[in-house]
Parts: sequence; structure tokens; C-alpha cells
Amino acid sequence: MTNRERDTVDEIVDAWVREHPGLDFSPLKILSRVTRLAKQLEKTRRASFATAGLEPWEFDVLAALRRAGEPNELSPKALLEQTYVSSGTMTNRIDGMVRGGLVERRTDPNDGRGVLVSMTAEGRDRVDRAISHLVAAETELLSGLSRADQDRLAALLRRLSLDIA
Repeated sequence: MTNRERDTVDEIVDAWVREHPGLDFSPLKILSRVTRLAKQLEKTRRASFATAGLEPWEFDVLAALRRAGEPNELSPKALLEQTYVSSGTMTNRIDGMVRGGLVERRTDPNDGRGVLVSMTAEGRDRVDRAISHLVAAETELLSGLSRADQDRLAALLRRLSLDIA
């Protein structure tokens, strides 16, 4: 491996091997890179969402509503399940997004006690702009890998994700 092919993780692992030669540091070669990539990806995602004037949590809620298909509405419980936040957090998020004109609440016509959260035209416009920018930015991040390499990496990460979960 040439110096040009080495990264900071290689240097960290080499230092650990030198200082603690009895341990197998091979997990760091993968998971330290995943951690570093996640931090970079978070920056890219925040920038993509900002192009549409959205915070990451607003994007999460709007994206769940957009993926639900027409009429782009879900119950607060369904939003909880898709965004992995507490009930109180979701209530606060929905309240803020109602004030911001991104979503509306309405009574569920099938259950007078239930509530549905629906995306406004403004919310739809913003989430569509954000996802378009995000896909373009993430495509650029992966441009150094062939489609076959991307498919292999996706399959390996899926398997790891399922094994860890």
C-alpha cells in the first residue's frame, strides 16, 4: 500500500499495533472508518437539508410523510416508529412544523379521537428540494467507487447492520 492509499485510520491502527501488539485491531480498520464516514455524511446531509431551509429532524418527519405517498399523511404514532423519537419529542416537532407551515394536523376521519399529520405544499416543496440535493451530493461522495463496488459495499453494510441489530 502506497502512502497515497493510506488514511488516518491506517496510522491509528499502526500506532496501536506498535503500542499494544497483543491485540487484533482489525475491527478498527472498519468501524473507525464507518464512524469517520458517518461524521462526514452528517455534514453533507445537514448542508443538503439547509439548501431547502430544513433542519435534519424536519427533513426526517417530512421524508416519512413524503414516502407514505398521497395524501402524504401519517398518524403521530407512525411518525414515531419511522423517526425513532419519543412521543413528547414528536409532539414538539409537529407543533414547530405546524407553526412553520410545513405540516398540518387534522382529525382522522376513521377515528374521531385520532389525529393525522399531513404535509403542506410548502413542506412537500422543501423535502423534494432537500432530497434532490442530498442524492446529488451523496452520488458525488460515492463517485470514486464503481457501481459494482457500491452494490458490494451496500450488501456488506446491510449484512453488518442486520447482524448488529
